[in-house]
Amino acid sequence: MTKEKIIEVIAENIKENLDDLENETIDPMKSMKDYGANSLDMIEVVSCSMRELNIKVPRAELADIENIDQLADKFLEHAEA
Repeated sequence: MTKEKIIEVIAENIKENLDDLENETIDPMKSMKDYGANSLDMIEVVSCSMRELNIKVPRAELADIENIDQLADKFLEHAEA
């Protein structure tokens, strides 16, 4: 699994869960909040992405993540474990 693939999955889930982003290019250096996500949206995006990628990341490890790129790194770390 590549980081690019993980970012692609996260971006698709952001577009599915947030309004008016269908044609938006998702910048991995931005946070989900930058795209208008509230905390419930973020939980949904993370949960859907983990399910799709077939990985589990403890919630405590997600607390310090500031942008989509860092989330992808964390997912990649667990995918390779």
